[in-house]
Amino acid sequence: MSLSKCRPPVNSGVVPFDWRIANVVPIFKKGKKSDPGNYRPVSLTSVICKVLEKILKEKVVKDLEVNGNWDKLQHGFTKGRSCQTNLISFFEKVTDFLDKGNAVDLIYLNFSKVFDTVPHEEFLVKLEKVGIDMKIQRWIKNWLKGRLQRVVLKGELSGWREVTSGVPQGSVLGPILFNLFITDLGTECRSVLIKFADDTKLGGIANSEKDQDILQGDLDDLVNWSNSNRMKFNSEKCKVMHLGMTNKNFSYKLGTHRLEVTEEEKDLGVLVDRRMIMSQQCDVVVKKANAVLGCIR
Repeated sequence: MSLSKCRPPVNSGVVPFDWRIANVVPIFKKGKKSDPGNYRPVSLTSVICKVLEKILKEKVVKDLEVNGNWDKLQHGFTKGRSCQTNLISFFEKVTDFLDKGNAVDLIYLNFSKVFDTVPHEEFLVKLEKVGIDMKIQRWIKNWLKGRLQRVVLKGELSGWREVTSGVPQGSVLGPILFNLFITDLGTECRSVLIKFADDTKLGGIANSEKDQDILQGDLDDLVNWSNSNRMKFNSEKCKVMHLGMTNKNFSYKLGTHRLEVTEEEKDLGVLVDRRMIMSQQCDVVVKKANAVLGCIR
């Protein structure tokens, strides 16, 4: 189906009420099951609406490619890119620094509830700037406006609540709209920065205090972006990893919070440690494989 066959609803900008309501199902991520913050709220929305969303998504992506406004640092929800391309692209530069005898500092950044906190007003301004078709802009605006949701858990229903921010998790358009919102995150960084959706890594040479100042300056710029875009970092989950035998273990601040030093981090499913040795990751994979083999037997 092409966009031309959907012109009447898109041209009018009208989004039926049934397309703007959703049952939210909490999907457990990790941690304590008693903590509501450890669940991902996935919205179950209209199937018909999702069909139109898929068509509009293709048009939005095409407009971004034509205008040259796609995010070159983004590897999440992007055609031809993945966790693998993210890791290879980032660590190729990091290992190159290390092979040349440099100390390297990696900073892992984590936002707090990003998909649920995208401010609609700021997002719509950015949507206009990247050159998306005006009719699609109007449709998306009406799609976000006046949304209602309720939680469904074990057959019980909560009351309906108005959605005043965020993009619906579980929708087709949601991921690409989120990517659009954070396109300008880190564009002025002098250090190496890469993104996978909201997972952001910052890295650079850390041989001297001057190098530290560059990394800290980039970190300050990211904090300023988060403040101006009303999206907060989860400071407790943001950490720094020191690499290299000559590393001086510089400290860094995320706003007023001093970053905790980590010896090992799970990066897009891969265990990375400060020695850059993959033995622990291999051990984990072997254990999983043996567990599956045991079940088969």
